[in-house]
Amino acid sequence: MDGPPHTMTAIAIAQPGGPEALQPVTCEVPSPRRGQVLVRVAFAGVNRPDVLQRMGRYPPPEGASPIPGLEIAGEVVAIGEAVPSELLGRRVCALVTGGGYAEYCLAAAEHCLPVPDGLSLAEAAAMPETLFTVWHNVFERGFAREGETLLIHGGTSGIGTMAIKLAKLFGLTTIVTCGSDGKCEAAREIGADHAINYKTHDFVAEVLALTGGRGAELALDMVAGDYTQRNLDCLGVNGRLVTIAVLGGAQATINMAGLMVKRQTITGSTMRARSDAFKAALADEIARTVWPLVEQGQLRPEMDSEFALADAPAAHRRMEAGEHIGKIVLDAGAGGT
Repeated sequence: MDGPPHTMTAIAIAQPGGPEALQPVTCEVPSPRRGQVLVRVAFAGVNRPDVLQRMGRYPPPEGASPIPGLEIAGEVVAIGEAVPSELLGRRVCALVTGGGYAEYCLAAAEHCLPVPDGLSLAEAAAMPETLFTVWHNVFERGFAREGETLLIHGGTSGIGTMAIKLAKLFGLTTIVTCGSDGKCEAAREIGADHAINYKTHDFVAEVLALTGGRGAELALDMVAGDYTQRNLDCLGVNGRLVTIAVLGGAQATINMAGLMVKRQTITGSTMRARSDAFKAALADEIARTVWPLVEQGQLRPEMDSEFALADAPAAHRRMEAGEHIGKIVLDAGAGGT
């Protein structure tokens, strides 16, 4: 197998701003350090944190690549020390802390998952960020159990569609909110049991009606702000609210007395800045509990669109327009779909 070249094309953020801030640059191909692999990127996933980073609102953690991109799929073309030699030449997908919008990207070997036959590299690149996020927050932090009802906001987003599919596979009932009747229909086609147009209906009243007044057991929220109390109103006794983003504002006022009476729990997390050891443990759990469903063809990401790496600004415009359903990926040109 030929080794990697010395230089590559990557998409850099020239300065914080709009999609036009994403500019192709030529830079050195990084070399894997101990425990790392170098992946020739076929596809990279596009995620909301990439947009926030481009705007200057979500800087990469210390030591991470300044190039955006949190998930990739491709072929391992070089390995660092203490990495099993059998990984060389393997097709993998990986969660990364940055650097995905490029022809080559470093990943921790322990954060990689094998791409099975039947899963395209485009689909593989669309999975790590949402799968790691949903699994950790819904099932580990939210303690989701078979038979429970999960409320999901942003039902047609990458996170929302992955949450719908995972919940269905693990025996949960899903209620999602979307911003149009068309998106509600799309969410139901993806597998949501119920979908609420939050622009035309009060989602609190609808959730309570759908649950016979009992309320949902769990809510996955990326809005925060004034949604926080409304989410708690949707939840029943011992309900759990898990927040993963603050698109509606970082501050919230809640009725603590109501929370105490219902014995509710509020938690949340971010993924990017977590330790390599945490992500390795999470990758191992996903490999054991979820990845067999991927290998069997039971779990696939919902795909929206593909853009060439150089068209990253158009991909960001697509995401910011809010019309996408599922995942957007960048084709880095390494071959394969």
